Amino acid sequence: MGLLHLLLSRTISPPSKSHHLFTQFSHQFSTSFLITKTPKKFKKKHKKKESPRTKLVQTEPNLIAHFESILTRDAHFRFLTKTKEYLSKQPQQILRLDDAGKLHQPLGFPRGRKVLKSILRHPLILQTYRHSDNKIWVGFTDFMDQLLLTESEIANRLERQRVDVVRKLLMMSANKRIPLSKIYHNRLLFGIPEDFRDRVVKYPDYFRVVVEEDGKRILELVNWDSSLAVSALEREFLVDEDIVKRAFKFPVKHGKLLELDFEDERKLNLLNTLPLVSPYSDGSKLDLWTLEAEKYRLGVVHEFLSLTLEKRAYIHNIVEFKEEFSLTKHTYQMLLKQARTFYLAGTEMNWCVFLKDGYGGDGELVDKDPQVMFNERLYKFADMQELESR
Repeated sequence: MGLLHLLLSRTISPPSKSHHLFTQFSHQFSTSFLITKTPKKFKKKHKKKESPRTKLVQTEPNLIAHFESILTRDAHFRFLTKTKEYLSKQPQQILRLDDAGKLHQPLGFPRGRKVLKSILRHPLILQTYRHSDNKIWVGFTDFMDQLLLTESEIANRLERQRVDVVRKLLMMSANKRIPLSKIYHNRLLFGIPEDFRDRVVKYPDYFRVVVEEDGKRILELVNWDSSLAVSALEREFLVDEDIVKRAFKFPVKHGKLLELDFEDERKLNLLNTLPLVSPYSDGSKLDLWTLEAEKYRLGVVHEFLSLTLEKRAYIHNIVEFKEEFSLTKHTYQMLLKQARTFYLAGTEMNWCVFLKDGYGGDGELVDKDPQVMFNERLYKFADMQELESR
């Protein structure tokens, strides 16, 4: 016991005087002045991730100026285009200025801005006047009324062509039916007249309108026309096979040991590229993630764009037909991979896809529809302050 007591007394000794003084000393002073975090000026500055709303689809080396400039033109004439459509549907084609100021979205002018400022930019197209009720109203000028008559004549002259476009859209759709509202929302894309919903009754051999339980009006295809079920790519194939063979790229994976040159690799990739899948086949029955299904979806988008007036469409135009054309949420990535045929302009959130073959090297459409030529003429007048003297 005496030995154990001796060992314990040596190992567990009372705190020394110096330790006691240090403890007291440490309690008398604060350590809050010590820098325990890295100052902001020394921290690494991480670049803020750009929003898809503003981030451009294309990087600087890949930008094609004439396609991007078309989107700039769209923005410049947004008020003109939307106001023209809205006013055309109003009784007597007039609108009270006070009411117009509340319609920034339907008329296409910035929220918080005075609508009058946008109206005054187009004096040859729009005018304001004080009515007998002492209120200011906005309407078309006499000059614009004449232009609208010309546009109406174009619509009547090309009615049968527009009818065939709608037939082709129905033939591409999964169940050969599309809600009339979707065709109406995208009518400007195809040059379809505003009153097309009333005109379809003139073609009972082509169309049938079905009203569903919820009141939705559906346009259905009555008869299949094999002569229309030929895509733009198929017609091009008969003229120049090589152009079509280069349209899409589906690389075949191979080892580096093969040491293939460019031409050999191209021939190998053709094993995947051909045969093409017709957009007029039933894509809804294809296995969603197969190569055949992707070729079908690319063919559908290509044919869809070839039917448009300007061989281009915005994301919202394509998404609206997502169910009818069996498209997926990966359409953006799918098109981005096919840079030989498609060009995506604008931002990641609001992109526009162009059919490259529809345009020449100068950025002009290869084939201009009469409606496109009318629109270009209208834009010219819209930017003028007065008519040029002859």
